[in-house]
Amino acid sequence: MALTPQRGSSSGLSRPELWLLLWAAAWRLGATACPALCTCTGTTVDCHGTGLQAIPKNIPRNTERLELNGNNITRIHKNDFAGLKQLRVLQLMENQIGAVERGAFDDMKELERLRLNRNQLQVLPELLFQNNQALSRLDLSENSLQAVPRKAFRGATDLKNLQLDKNQISCIEEGAFRALRGLEVLTLNNNNITTIPVSSFNHMPKLRTFRLHSNHLFCDCHLAWLSQWLRQRPTIGLFTQCSGPASLRGLNVAEVQKSEFSCSGQGEAAQVPACTLSSGSCPAMCSCSNGIVDCRGKGLTAIPANLPETMTEIRLELNGIKSIPPGAFSPYRKLRRIDLSNNQIAEIAPDAFQGLRSLNSLVLYGNKITDLPRGVFGGLYTLQLLLLNANKINCIRPDAFQDLQNLSLLSLYDNKIQSLAKGTFTSLRAIQTLHLAQNPFICDCNLKWLADFLRTNPIETTGARCASPRRLANKRIGQIKSKKFRCSAKEQYFIPGTEDYHLNSECTSDVACPHKCRCEASVVECSGLKLSKIPERIPQSTTELRLNNNEISILEATGLFKKLSHLKKINLSNNKVSEIEDGTFEGATSVSELHLTANQLESVRSGMFRGLDGLRTLMLRNNRISCIHNDSFTGLRNVRLLSLYDNHITTISPGAFDTLQALSTLNLLANPFNCNCQLAWLGDWLRKRKIVTGNPRCQNPDFLRQIPLQDVAFPDFRCEEGQEEVGCLPRPQCPQECACLDTVVRCSNKHLQALPKGIPKNVTELYLDGNQFTLVPGQLSTFKYLQLVDLSNNKISSLSNSSFTNMSQLTTLILSYNALQCIPPLAFQGLRSLRLLSLHGNDVSTLQEGIFADVTSLSHLAIGANPLYCDCHLRWLSSWVKTGYKEPGIARCAGPPEMEGKLLLTTPAKKFECQGPPSLAVQAKCDPCLSSPCQNQGTCHNDPLEVYRCTCPSGYKGRNCEVSLDSCSSNPCGNGGTCHAQEGEDAGFTCSCPSGFEGLTCGMNTDDCVKHDCVNGGVCVDGIGNYTCQCPLQYTGRACEQLVDFCSPDLNPCQHEAQCVGTPEGPRCECVPGYTGDNCSKNQDDCKDHQCQNGAQCVDEINSYACLCAEGYSGQLCEIPPAPRNSCEGTECQNGANCVDQGSRPVCQCLPGFGGPECEKLLSVNFVDRDTYLQFTDLQNWPRANITLQVSTAEDNGILLYNGDNDHIAVELYQGHVRVSYDPGSYPSSAIYSAETINDGQFHTVELVTFDQMVNLSIDGGSPMTMDNFGKHYTLNSEAPLYVGGMPVDVNSAAFRLWQILNGTSFHGCIRNLYINNELQDFTKTQMKPGVVPGCEPCRKLYCLHGICQPNATPGPVCHCEAGWGGLHCDQPVDGPCHGHKCVHGKCVPLDALAYSCQCQDGYSGALCNQVGAVAEPCGGLQCLHGHCQASATRGAHCVCSPGFSGELCEQESECRGDPVRDFHRVQRGYAICQTTRPLSWVECRGACPGQGCCQGLRLKRRKLTFECSDGTSFAEEVEKPTKCGCAPCA
Repeated sequence: MALTPQRGSSSGLSRPELWLLLWAAAWRLGATACPALCTCTGTTVDCHGTGLQAIPKNIPRNTERLELNGNNITRIHKNDFAGLKQLRVLQLMENQIGAVERGAFDDMKELERLRLNRNQLQVLPELLFQNNQALSRLDLSENSLQAVPRKAFRGATDLKNLQLDKNQISCIEEGAFRALRGLEVLTLNNNNITTIPVSSFNHMPKLRTFRLHSNHLFCDCHLAWLSQWLRQRPTIGLFTQCSGPASLRGLNVAEVQKSEFSCSGQGEAAQVPACTLSSGSCPAMCSCSNGIVDCRGKGLTAIPANLPETMTEIRLELNGIKSIPPGAFSPYRKLRRIDLSNNQIAEIAPDAFQGLRSLNSLVLYGNKITDLPRGVFGGLYTLQLLLLNANKINCIRPDAFQDLQNLSLLSLYDNKIQSLAKGTFTSLRAIQTLHLAQNPFICDCNLKWLADFLRTNPIETTGARCASPRRLANKRIGQIKSKKFRCSAKEQYFIPGTEDYHLNSECTSDVACPHKCRCEASVVECSGLKLSKIPERIPQSTTELRLNNNEISILEATGLFKKLSHLKKINLSNNKVSEIEDGTFEGATSVSELHLTANQLESVRSGMFRGLDGLRTLMLRNNRISCIHNDSFTGLRNVRLLSLYDNHITTISPGAFDTLQALSTLNLLANPFNCNCQLAWLGDWLRKRKIVTGNPRCQNPDFLRQIPLQDVAFPDFRCEEGQEEVGCLPRPQCPQECACLDTVVRCSNKHLQALPKGIPKNVTELYLDGNQFTLVPGQLSTFKYLQLVDLSNNKISSLSNSSFTNMSQLTTLILSYNALQCIPPLAFQGLRSLRLLSLHGNDVSTLQEGIFADVTSLSHLAIGANPLYCDCHLRWLSSWVKTGYKEPGIARCAGPPEMEGKLLLTTPAKKFECQGPPSLAVQAKCDPCLSSPCQNQGTCHNDPLEVYRCTCPSGYKGRNCEVSLDSCSSNPCGNGGTCHAQEGEDAGFTCSCPSGFEGLTCGMNTDDCVKHDCVNGGVCVDGIGNYTCQCPLQYTGRACEQLVDFCSPDLNPCQHEAQCVGTPEGPRCECVPGYTGDNCSKNQDDCKDHQCQNGAQCVDEINSYACLCAEGYSGQLCEIPPAPRNSCEGTECQNGANCVDQGSRPVCQCLPGFGGPECEKLLSVNFVDRDTYLQFTDLQNWPRANITLQVSTAEDNGILLYNGDNDHIAVELYQGHVRVSYDPGSYPSSAIYSAETINDGQFHTVELVTFDQMVNLSIDGGSPMTMDNFGKHYTLNSEAPLYVGGMPVDVNSAAFRLWQILNGTSFHGCIRNLYINNELQDFTKTQMKPGVVPGCEPCRKLYCLHGICQPNATPGPVCHCEAGWGGLHCDQPVDGPCHGHKCVHGKCVPLDALAYSCQCQDGYSGALCNQVGAVAEPCGGLQCLHGHCQASATRGAHCVCSPGFSGELCEQESECRGDPVRDFHRVQRGYAICQTTRPLSWVECRGACPGQGCCQGLRLKRRKLTFECSDGTSFAEEVEKPTKCGCAPCA
């Protein structure tokens, strides 16, 4: 119907006007819509970090800035950005993008900035940017690009910044950058570039930043132009070095002369290597012929790009490829065969093989594939061979092979498949061979279809077998009957030793629980396990992760949280976290609570919390944070509660909390705030915000201490002069002295003597060349991601065995042009990834054999320009470098003379001979003091910095003590004499001596004793200008003229109350005990022979000593050890169980038969005597009964269960079968028998189910026997007890008389795990008759080789042997060595399989018991009163006494004691024997007492016990038993 204006209407709309209005309304509606999960502000759409896997729809048409970074987008389709004509900035970094379709950016004519870095791009389509004339900045770094096509940037004529670093570019087509005349920044570093077309960069006049380092440039004649180009531009292209040929390796391209750029063979006429990508080309490392691309074993880590489009077969086996990206093989439509075997492939994109309609062989065995994505084999209709064996596939989707109708061979051999969904192989109509073995198949009801399939289609040729349940283990699936495949709650279907996955038909798998952790519902509890890192595998359904109370120190960015989309709460409190790597929580968008309380964080930055977009609570209490800056919490716009309680915060930068838009609670208490001008903003901010803060207080300065921040007036926030600029800034991620680019740090030529602070922990390349290092910095070992270290052109003179520890990822180590002379044998220990080692230009003469034992990956060794001493000690190195040409042929020998100038690589190893010891100069390099470099009797010491160091004698100096000092410089004149140097070099000196001295150096004292006046034997002692008299002991005075009384109070020399005795020789002191010495002044060391134990310290005292005990020890000699702290304290193990401390956890070790956490239950009993039984008396009325028990016996007959009298149910063993009889009230009673026999000594499960009038009997889970009686409904009789294993005589007789049982024999064997209505019964709650013992242990201790073990009461378990076997263990054939024995009067006793001995009868002796007359009996005349006689070779005949007796004839009764007893207490009532219902403990008093006393109980315990009697009655009575024995007057 046409829309026309009404006639005469002036306001009507024409059709074009109406459509225009509708279009405008629709456009306005589209412009205002916002995609789900994104936020739209003005013309900005922010979708970063939301987990998107594709470009969202409904992006507003007026968008100018679109942020899609930090998602999981894998592909950009042609129409994803259609209509976004006003877009200026597009952020696509940090995704998983593997392909961009041509035309994807065509509509964005206003696009200025495009970031595609940190993705997985391998191919850059030509003309991708042909409509983006406004594009000025393009970042393609950190992808997997392998080539730059000629038309890659055609159309982007205004491009100023192009970043292509950190890719895998090996080919740049000629003219690729020709259109980029305005380029200012170009980065091509860290690629695989070997050559560059001539004049590729000549047309870039504005170029100011250019990076080409870390490539594989081959400096031949084709690259000579680059050297001149770089020399003309000395400020750009720094560190661009040659990687080949060998003679130029490591040299800067700009420093290589033009004459050195040569091409072998034809010189400069050689053709430039072709590099064309128009129709694909053969990769440089591969070989191509007849449509086959052969890249086997080339060390590839990714699938090469731009392969020949016409290839029909590609061989990529034996490489290191880790994944197959989206559309990896889609461009090569002629492919018929792909071989990717023996790689490291763990991930395959769903469309990796899309469109390969001609593919007939796909080989993927020997990889790490765990999952086959949906549709990965879709459309491969011609595929005939698919090999997926030797992977880690754990699940196959039912539709995985739906398009493979022509597949003839499928191999799933050797994977982790536990089950296959029904119909998995239905679509394989042409299948002829199937390999399924070596998979842990769980043969339950879900796999029944497979057994039916394999019987109908016998195509499985590898013998696939079941791994679970146990009854089907190791049986071939195709040979098992269908009825055996069942699901039962009683069987274990999990396979021990394998990962427990929960899988559904869609192969969504989840790990059951991390090791040692507990998982309940969606909570993973891993607290208190001493973990040092977060577990790698956490269930994807987890909502709360508890990791508190562990020892985690660093949170690494492993991508773990990207898989935990349901996670809400993370608890990392009470750990040792000091560092959180940026991006650790990437992907944790649903987390709302993060607890980091009580850790060791010193600072926080926004990168630590990147990815926590939904965080609402952040707990940082009790850390070591000192300041908060503007970048601490950027991006946490949803945080409501932030706790910084109890940290070390002194200052907070203005605006630090501005990005926390939802903040309502901020805890800043218990922090030492410095309330100076830097914090003035905070008081005003707290007053204006409606935020709960707890009122934080100032700590400094003193006049503001404990004043609330909000109460301090603005003028009082004052700073000292010069402190105004001191604030809190984010910690720099790069040292001031260095230049950093991502993980590459360059600190070259900075005169450094120590490692600068602030180097990022994730550094991978560290350039320290051209500095002043004398040793390898010890801090290098803390950077565990280092791959390259350059320490060339320093002053390093020595290495240690620990110089390069913890550098397992190091691949390149450059130590060239240092001062190394000797390298320790373990210097390179642990560097297993090292591929290039440069020791070029040092002073090394020899290397010890085995120095490269750990460096297994080393392929390039630069050791040229070293004075190598090529004798027999270096023969090993010659052979080693020849293996794989590890040395480029530069290193030459410097000695011995006959080897001088010869190449290490080409000289035969036999030429390396020893004609004598090396010269002293060579040996001294590893032992510098060997050559005695110190002169003038100086002392030599080895020194790591100076090689050696001399300690010079007086008068000499210099490195080698070779310099003589000035004649007066050493002050040769002694005793204050004045030195006067004489003229001339060696003229010497003269000394002017002071009074009292004389001699050349004033060293002689003038003799003043020539005229002394000392008397009474006094000795004159010369002084300086005078003399003194040294008097004999008894004289004093100036001239020894006075007699001395030494024992006078003033002169008494004796100390410590010693007595002074005067003698002609002088005083003598008589010391009191404890002191010694001439004057009794020394305290005698009593600790000399002390007896202090256990590391105690002896403390000397007067005439004694004391022991100072170590912690925990006590006693006079510290001989009493500390009482061990036992976790069993407070744990009460029952029924005689012992408590054992296992790792600070008490564990009760139950006696046989008992179970439960405290061994409180008796679960198994052994009926060892006849006529015994158990009696349950507390039964309930059950309308339906389910009884299950496990039975082990070798007997033919025996009662298992009996209940009731007239209305009964009986279960008995009859002739090896289980017989069930019951009487619902009708006559005769009915009975059923099991088809199986169970009297083989093994345990069998008997299950009895009653349901209305029906009874089911099942043995070992087999097919049930059913009995249906149409009488009245049967219920267990609660008035009659349930008997187990037998019954009383009267009940037995009545049941036998009524034919309720066929054989009245009681059960003889073992019964365990009795369940009644799914409740495990405790036998301690029964009335247990004598002859029933706990546990089934006896038969575990007796091994019957050819027979069955049967418990027995008195002798213990015995073996019932099979026919033809005998002996205690049924291990001797009946025709053993005793068959036909020759013992005349005795018994044959076998010694082994062949020998025997004769045991003679009384009165006979001899080897064959054929001699009359017994050997003399040594015990004949010895009568032992309380014991027995025993004869031995050493003691002869002697008495062995019974317990409680001693003496030669055992005539002396031992002293009174109490022997512990645990047994039933028994009494007799009339003719009935009664015993307690459970055993009790007491002591039996035995032994003699001296005098007239008796051994009896001193302490008695009275308790009330329940007794059961043989006549069926029971009663309660108090019993008194002794608990302590001793001697007392006899009663």
